[in-house]
Amino acid sequence: MKRLLIIFLALLPTTVFALDTLQFNDPEQQAIYETLTSELRCLVCQNQTIGDSNAELAADLRRQVYEMLQQGKSKQEILQFMTDRYGDFVLYNPPFKAKTGLLWLGPVAFLLIGIITVVVFIRRKKTAAASVVDAEQTEQLAKARRLLEKGDLS
Repeated sequence: MKRLLIIFLALLPTTVFALDTLQFNDPEQQAIYETLTSELRCLVCQNQTIGDSNAELAADLRRQVYEMLQQGKSKQEILQFMTDRYGDFVLYNPPFKAKTGLLWLGPVAFLLIGIITVVVFIRRKKTAAASVVDAEQTEQLAKARRLLEKGDLS
């Protein structure tokens, strides 16, 4: 039984989670640190903030934010440093600029294109169905006229 337990424990995946053990003397700095780590994107994961990511680069960025806060830099100075170094992509919510316009307007454009496509498709289908109905009605009317004409001759 012990062997089975040892084998089971050996087969369990072992994941190491990085825990920040950074200590702040000022609660305000701690709040700024937490805000910054939730506003900066992990450049490796790209879908996580540096506070959520376990990537080495994210750990380095967290350490760099910590050191800059310890040096007395403000939130804006740190954000400016990060955007100067890594571009607007490092911000989890990039500002609306000419460079980032596609990021903001792209989803809206695709949504509008999709809606227009659906509307055009539905209209074409309705007109095609209406023309088929008109053709059937015209054919039935022609048959009825022929029958009436034959009836007059007999």
